Amino acid sequence: MSNSAPDATRVTITLPDGAGSRLDKALAAAAPEELSLSRSRVQALIAAGAVRDADGRVADSGKQAAPAGSVWTIDLPPAAPVDLVPQDIPLSVLYEDADLIVVDKPAGMVVHPAPGAPDGTLANALLYHCGDSLAGIGGEKRPGIVHRIDKDTSGILVAAKTDAAHQGLSAQFAAHSVLRQYLAVSWGAPSAGDARLRGLKGVSFEPGNVLKVDRPIARHASDRKKMAVTPAGGKRAVTRAQVQEVFGGGAAALLQCWLETGRTHQIRVHMAYAGHALLGDQTYGGRRRMPVRAFDGAVRSRIEAFPRQALHAATLGFTHPVSGTDMRFETAPPADFAALLQDLRGSATG
Repeated sequence: MSNSAPDATRVTITLPDGAGSRLDKALAAAAPEELSLSRSRVQALIAAGAVRDADGRVADSGKQAAPAGSVWTIDLPPAAPVDLVPQDIPLSVLYEDADLIVVDKPAGMVVHPAPGAPDGTLANALLYHCGDSLAGIGGEKRPGIVHRIDKDTSGILVAAKTDAAHQGLSAQFAAHSVLRQYLAVSWGAPSAGDARLRGLKGVSFEPGNVLKVDRPIARHASDRKKMAVTPAGGKRAVTRAQVQEVFGGGAAALLQCWLETGRTHQIRVHMAYAGHALLGDQTYGGRRRMPVRAFDGAVRSRIEAFPRQALHAATLGFTHPVSGTDMRFETAPPADFAALLQDLRGSATG
């Protein structure tokens, strides 16, 4: 990105194969994820004359053709000022130095302000904890934020406290060199012996019975709050998962998952695509897949009532962006996740 004017940021996007035949759809799919450019947002930018082709011609309409390989520039207006208020919210700090901070985010906390969550976020807590060191880093609404985990996912997150750290960490995430491992509970246990899985496009198994899902992800066509596997126009997404423990005769499983890419809702979407939605995931089918006969009585009721997706960001590894030191952090699942595992281990009917 480079500044095209004092009050705008110019972004250049080259459309890949399969990005979409319409300009608005193609640009929304191909734009860097951190820009959060929805199709409607692209349409508004086109209407404002902020989108141009490689020859400098202003785009006429979101419906116009968008051939693969074509180059487009978008002039993004500055973000509207927001009052991100520091809030004294307790943080579980795993590590902190002058350049960065690593925290264990609880489930239920939004990472940064968004519609419906104007405050009470991790960003508000970081601004209070770190003070002026976060000012202006990563944007007014996302001070220091270089990656996200979902509101109802618990686990490790790193934030930058300096511009140098922000740039260095962002580069590592963009290069997919950051180690991100999750613990998850799925309905059913993925197995290389499953003929259905072997026949599913983009699904394969690596040595050690490691499930690999390599399918692009984009915004859901009709529900913009959801993501979905898409045959064309999405961003490449790769998830790996390995069964660690099986419950209820195969009714559920504890998985270790690795992210090669970091798309929104990636593990949840890919596991649902593979037919093994995460327990408790109301958005991607985890509620509908309950094999009720696999567990007993009151325990079954507690499992069915688990209030969130069973997903915990357990391990984060990266190179310190200033010192060059290799860093790795691990956290155990929180109490609700641990109690769920205890129920699953102790209640199988066999």
